Amino acid sequence: GLGTQLDTIRFRSLLAQRLSVPPTQVSALILGEHGDSMVPIWSGATVAGLPLEKWPGFTPAIAQEVFKRTQGSGAEVIKLKGGAGFAVGLAIREVVHAIALDQRLVLPVSTLQTGTYGLRHVCLSVPTIVGRPGVLGHVEIDLWPKERLGLEQSARALQETIAKVQGVGASRQRLSESRA
Repeated sequence: GLGTQLDTIRFRSLLAQRLSVPPTQVSALILGEHGDSMVPIWSGATVAGLPLEKWPGFTPAIAQEVFKRTQGSGAEVIKLKGGAGFAVGLAIREVVHAIALDQRLVLPVSTLQTGTYGLRHVCLSVPTIVGRPGVLGHVEIDLWPKERLGLEQSARALQETIAKVQGVGASRQRLSESRA
């Protein structure tokens, strides 16, 4: 799935805007769930190749502000425009180009985890190599302990949601069987 690709694009754009640099100079990722438990990967964030924490004027307060805006930007766009249309199209285009042109890009798309960062049996976004066949593999970039914990919490949140949905489905199944 598209995963946190759109969140990552928004995150980079907001960082660029806040730091007054072109978005092409910002490299940063959002991993985990496309939702409340998304995880900003500050440890790997750079501006023009310089680690973000060394960028002149960057502060923890800016980090908090940018991430909060990233979390709320989808709802804000929908409220103002009635939909996320154009931004979603850009995110999809990047994934489609990676596949069609066999670009082998590393993108934060959602895939079934089979051991990346120790995660299994859940679909969420991790750095994923995308090319002509689709998913070619995953890349485990070094994460700060806090980021790794956030990714694990995101996986748990998704697994809890899946369990609830399966429970509702099982309840409905039993109800329809009892009526038959």
